[in-house]
This record gives sequence, C-alpha cells and structure tokens, in this order.
Amino acid sequence: MAAIDPTEVGGYATASMASSGSNPTNMVNAAGAIVSLALIVGVGVWGYKLLVRDVTGIPVVEAIDGPMREAPTDPGGTIANHIGLSVNEVAAEGVAAAAQDTVLLAPREVDLDAGDLVTAIINQDPLAENTQTTAEAAEPAAELESTVTTALEEEFVPRAPLTAGDVASLVEQITAGAEPLSDLGEGETVAAVASLGAGPETLAISTSIPGVTRSPRPSVRPDKDLRATAVRSTAVNAAAIPVAAVAPQTIPAGTRLVQLGAFDSADIANSEWQRLRVRFADLLGDKTQVVQQAQSGGRTFFRLRAMGFDDLSDARRFCSALAAENAVCIPVVVR
Repeated sequence: MAAIDPTEVGGYATASMASSGSNPTNMVNAAGAIVSLALIVGVGVWGYKLLVRDVTGIPVVEAIDGPMREAPTDPGGTIANHIGLSVNEVAAEGVAAAAQDTVLLAPREVDLDAGDLVTAIINQDPLAENTQTTAEAAEPAAELESTVTTALEEEFVPRAPLTAGDVASLVEQITAGAEPLSDLGEGETVAAVASLGAGPETLAISTSIPGVTRSPRPSVRPDKDLRATAVRSTAVNAAAIPVAAVAPQTIPAGTRLVQLGAFDSADIANSEWQRLRVRFADLLGDKTQVVQQAQSGGRTFFRLRAMGFDDLSDARRFCSALAAENAVCIPVVVR
C-alpha cells in the first residue's frame, strides 16, 4: 500500500502562508518613528534655547551716521532786518556776543510814503451839496502833504542856540492875528460847570466821514466819596432798625437759640448785634436779640444770642449759613 503525502490533496500542493515580498505596514511604522524622534529633538532644542536666553537683555539699535537734521546751506527767502543784530544776542543768550570782524549799523527806520501821511476820504457823497465840502477838505490835505514831503526832502542843518530876541520874535509870529481872551464873569463860570454835570454831550460828525456819526461824551466823575457815603448810609440804616430784645428770664426751658458770641459788656454785645443785623439782614431780620449775663472762673461776661427758631434743625441750618460767611454761631437749648 502506498504512503500518502499530507501536503498533497487531490494532486494539489498547499500554498505557503508566508510572503517573500516587503510589507507596507513596516514602512508606515518606520516613518512614524522618524517623525516622533524629530519632534522630540525639536522640542528639546527649543526648550534649551528658552533656558539659555537672556531675558534681561535690552535691544540696541545701531545709530545712523551723520546728523539727524541739517539746515540747508541756502534756505532761501528774505532775511529779516532784526536777524544778526548784536542787541538780540543779549536777550536770547543772556550775554553779549563776541567781537565781530565786520560791524554793520542797524537798518534805517522805514519811512512812510507821502500818500500814507494823509487819510483819504472814502465813500464820498456824490450829491452836489457835498462837493464843496470835499474840495475844502482836500485843500488842507494837499498842503499838509506838500509840507511833509518838503520837510522830508530838506537836509538837516544844525543851527546855533536861540537867543532871547529869537524867542520873542518866534512868540510874535505864533500869536500874530490872535485875539486875547476876555475875562469871564462869575455867572458864566458857574454855568459852564453846571453844564458839565447835566448829562453826556453828544458830538455830531459829518455824514461824509465814514464811521461813527455821533459820539456821546462820557459823564463827569462824581465829586463825592461813594465808599464813605455807602458806609454812612449803612450806619444810618443800622441805627434806624428797631431792636427786638427779650429778657433771658422770660424764655421758657427747651427754647432753641443760637449763640453769636460772648462779650465783656452788654453795650459791646448790643453793638455787635447791630453790626450783624446790617451784615446778615436777610437772616436776622425776624430774629429776637437775647443778651444773657453769665459768670465763669470769677469772670463776668455777656452772651449774645438770637431767638426765633422752630426747632433745633432750623437753628443748625441758620448756623450753617452764618458759618459759610465766617461768622461765629453755635446752636443751644435753654435749660
């Protein structure tokens, strides 16, 4: 009987389970291992750099060579007359500038043109009635213009000192044709002074001249001392105010009062009440004066108090108003 080969079944041989080629799974595993190692190495290098980094370092910026701003060699424009003067160095620097090689005088003052010396009439009235007035006003202006122009063109010639005869002749030339003033009567002087206090005088200006046509004169300052008058009127008003006083013995217990001070005598307390009545007329107008004699430490004094409050809150509000004006005030209750 022949032997049976276990590897052959029905004449076919069984295939081997193992494959001789490369497996793709191994390649994926190798790539993952390489990436993991690279990540670990990168984290280690980054952590090392964090540890050795100098956190207190100050960043330094390299400076640029040359000046940051430089004035142009030829800035152009027009140089002002006051630039470069030695007198300006004292005000700017505090000390005078060093000696210069070249000394130049300050520029001459700017002279006005001949047309600037005369004010031109603007907005002339074209009506025929104002033609003559305009012509008359233009003649003195033309004369003034010619006089000023001639004076500017003439060369200054120094003269000898004036003598007494020169002064007398000059006075005669100035006063030629002038009439002496006549003496005023007594009534005329009084009338002139009274007219000054009558009210502000209004001066009329020709309508041909532009601008304000009527200018009121300011009122005359009063000759009375207004401050002294106000003080006297205040004293008179204080004396005219009737004083309502009440005896301390008649005040029942529990009454709300305010104490305005303590004084050596009753007369001083009364005068202080008058002063406070004038100063705080709105607050003390309906209040009643109370002067109470008291003793303390062998000394006799008089308390100045005010009565007329509904309750303790009303007295406190009253004292708050006086304290705001730097006045002494203390709420008290009669016991």
